[in-house]
Amino acid sequence: MRATGIVRRIDDLGRVVIPKEIRRTLRIRESDPLEIFTDREGEIILKKYSPIGELGAFAKEYAEALSTTMGSLVCIADHDQIVAAAGPGAKEYLGRRINKDLEGFIAERRSSCTSSGNFIKIVEDDSQSYTGQTIYTITSAGDAIGAVLLLCRDGSVKMDETEKKVAAVAAGFLGRQMEQ
Repeated sequence: MRATGIVRRIDDLGRVVIPKEIRRTLRIRESDPLEIFTDREGEIILKKYSPIGELGAFAKEYAEALSTTMGSLVCIADHDQIVAAAGPGAKEYLGRRINKDLEGFIAERRSSCTSSGNFIKIVEDDSQSYTGQTIYTITSAGDAIGAVLLLCRDGSVKMDETEKKVAAVAAGFLGRQMEQ
């Protein structure tokens, strides 16, 4: 943990204002849920809450099953980062912050399936060396909470309606898991 040098007082209702610089850096927006942790030394830790992160191990297993079946890199993202990845190049994506292009894509509840070169950047410094990309937004209780991504780099898999339907089924399934 690192110090920011910023000190804030608690108001009479028990509220603390998180400085704008920190909110911007961590991409915390108004109405974003925060998880509150405490430790034995009396520290309070605020962490952006990721509903998909709750599925952790399950999302990882689901990504592995999809990757094995589809023969492509499969990533599952929340609003901020890649929470599960499996297949060729998975380590390059796992835990990385998603690009603002993908963040906007998720917020707009869009889906895409292309092999033509109009690819969305996935992570911050994405090389976009794809030959195919399918993205499908995960929704739960009407809210866009993440995305299922199928990525191909070697041209062996042609992204078409099959990949789009597989991603749609995966996104629907993960969304329903969040509602339970």
